[in-house]
Amino acid sequence: MKPVIASVLLALTGSLATAQFSSEKPDQSTSKLGAVDYLYPEQVTLAAGKPSPVALHFRIEPGFHINSHAPKDEFLIPTALSIPEDSGVRLDAATYPPGADFFLPADPDTKLSVYTGEFTIQAKLIAEPGDHLVKAKLRYQACDKTACMPPRTITVPIDITGK
Repeated sequence: MKPVIASVLLALTGSLATAQFSSEKPDQSTSKLGAVDYLYPEQVTLAAGKPSPVALHFRIEPGFHINSHAPKDEFLIPTALSIPEDSGVRLDAATYPPGADFFLPADPDTKLSVYTGEFTIQAKLIAEPGDHLVKAKLRYQACDKTACMPPRTITVPIDITGK
């Protein structure tokens, strides 16, 4: 019986370790699961029709990290911000912070580029005139030192007035 249990545990550990390389469709819910919280801004006024800077602030729960926007391996899931096309606001550009080097305890030869703690995405937004409740999206994959969760997409609500 013990060899069977050991085989099952080994298989589960392997599937969790490779989860960071998954290409599954992200979870679209906004509930927390060892994840990222959107902090602010909740409301901004922008010059209509002109690229305007907006700093979007996020916090990663303690004990977790997420891949940076430019992970070191093409199979890793990058952190990415998007804005729906029909929102009345367009993402002109996004500047992501540089990732910090992270080494997995099980594989110290592999270096990852990750975010931990708080990070800020500097977005340039172009708003049409009027009021827009934008439901931007942040896609990421949260991991701890031993396992990764499935990729997630959270809603980043921003009330934008284009004047």
